[in-house]
Amino acid sequence: MKKHSLILTTCLLLVHLLARAGETDRFIKALKASPATVYQSGGAVAPATVKVVRNWSGELCDVRVVNTGGQPVKLKEVVLGAVGRVLPSSTPFYAEGFQMLTQTAGTLAAPKTLGNYTDEGHYKIPKPEGYLAVYNLLRLYPVKDVQLLLGYTSSNRFVGKFYLSADTIKAVIDLEDLELAPGKEFKLEELMVLSGRDGNNLLDRFAARIHHFHPRLEFKAPPAGWCSWYCFGPRVTAQNIYDNLDYIKTNIPALKYIQLDDGYQPHMGDWLEVGNSFGGNVQQVLHTIRDKGFEPAIWVAPFICDSNSTIFKQHPEWLVKDKNGKPLRSDLVTFGGWRLKPWYVLDGTHPEVQRHFEQLFRTMRNDWGVTYFKLDANFWGAIHGGVYYDKNATRVEAYRRGMTAILKGTRDAFILGCNHPLWPSLGLVHGSRSSMDIKRTWTVFEKSGRENLYRSWQNGRLWWNDPDCLVLTGNMPDNEFNFHAALIYATGGMLLSGDDLTKISPERLDMLRKAAPPTAKAAAFTDTNFEVGEVNTATGKNIILLNWQTSPKKLTVKLDKPCEVLDYWTGKSYGRHTGTFTMEVGGHDGKVFITQSR
Repeated sequence: MKKHSLILTTCLLLVHLLARAGETDRFIKALKASPATVYQSGGAVAPATVKVVRNWSGELCDVRVVNTGGQPVKLKEVVLGAVGRVLPSSTPFYAEGFQMLTQTAGTLAAPKTLGNYTDEGHYKIPKPEGYLAVYNLLRLYPVKDVQLLLGYTSSNRFVGKFYLSADTIKAVIDLEDLELAPGKEFKLEELMVLSGRDGNNLLDRFAARIHHFHPRLEFKAPPAGWCSWYCFGPRVTAQNIYDNLDYIKTNIPALKYIQLDDGYQPHMGDWLEVGNSFGGNVQQVLHTIRDKGFEPAIWVAPFICDSNSTIFKQHPEWLVKDKNGKPLRSDLVTFGGWRLKPWYVLDGTHPEVQRHFEQLFRTMRNDWGVTYFKLDANFWGAIHGGVYYDKNATRVEAYRRGMTAILKGTRDAFILGCNHPLWPSLGLVHGSRSSMDIKRTWTVFEKSGRENLYRSWQNGRLWWNDPDCLVLTGNMPDNEFNFHAALIYATGGMLLSGDDLTKISPERLDMLRKAAPPTAKAAAFTDTNFEVGEVNTATGKNIILLNWQTSPKKLTVKLDKPCEVLDYWTGKSYGRHTGTFTMEVGGHDGKVFITQSR
């Protein structure tokens, strides 16, 4: 009787899974069959003479919008397809934002912002009433291990996004009220739609297709270094730098790049002028870093300036304009900036701005000796709601033209994108910040940790991820520092210390030594709970265990073969294990283990 009951239960489960798996197929079929709709500036449907040409080739959709009529038409956006009432409102999802500080998870009915800053709320990017706007990549989990991936594989000109509600998903491309002349066409960004049980495989295929349009900007290994911001902020002194530089040279020379952060400049935009920091001689500090055998790195926000800056006063024609032809105050359309605000925006479509960018960074690279640039506030380079010098350019094109000019000046230096428009940066940065700023609190360790792990697939595929600094000093319990260190290790990306290292304990110094250089490989986690991860290194397979809850929890990892398990940081052995390894991990704690099969 028990045998028959088990068979019946198994059959019912299979029927349920097949029925639910059908949702994935129905969604893809409905998306491909859905009619496309073009909307004019103002929101009305475009005339029938404006046609959308969609060419589906398996999982890829090539899209063009053509004006077959005799009159020019200003176009707001095109809905490539809409699917309603196929996936239940309880369907979990993950989606990217337009700028790097926005990520969203949760369910279609109950979205959850992962960080603190949203495209809609913080950056005031418009969206339609009743919908959540997400960008670039949408992952849906309608059935366990039967996933959907919808993503735009290119970002050459237009912004690709998705509108979500509890029962409807729309694939959309923003046309920014551009005018389409008679007989002309807009070639849009390519849409990719994948399904399968192995999420890592879907991301592999997606990344490979992105590489087709935007070859990765290669840099041999993710940098390791030290950053002044999280211990000294904008009041950093030359002596602070020298003290830490000497300590690093003696104790942990693997931290090769020494980064001077925000605060050296007198005004936003005047990057070659001297402020009060470093005794008015930032160049001497950079040269000293080089003379001591390290690589000088510096923070720059190239696309912004403030109203007291020389560049604002002398070159107002270089700035993005408002509808009245005056320099656009960023706070009137988006977040106005975090210091010396409101900011104004240098127009990447202006030829003089492009020459300025190239010369600015050539000076910093050649004369100042900088070999690493952290480019911050890059989002403003693709600001919405402004008027560009090139009236036919989109905000993506404005940003990409500006970045292309910057790359000409920086030559072989490492380029890190921070607070940047994520997809428009494809192929234009070596590294990409993958989370909000770190702070020495559990809340930030947890939030930024999830942000980093949701994006860990990008590391080594699109660029090197920057999970922000590893911080190991401060008034926090050891277990939470252990969690933070294990998570940063799991990202496999860049490794920058954010501590005043002259005050670090010997135990934490040992941990920092083990963290640098980074593995350059992100750990693969079993699911989006991000509790059990594995990464293959040159010496074998390492295990990462993360306990996000306050109470202890037993975590188990499957072993490929019998092996000895050792603590990565201390070398302590936990014996030989066969089949599985289980450990009770304390609340808010994290572990990294080495497995040795000998």
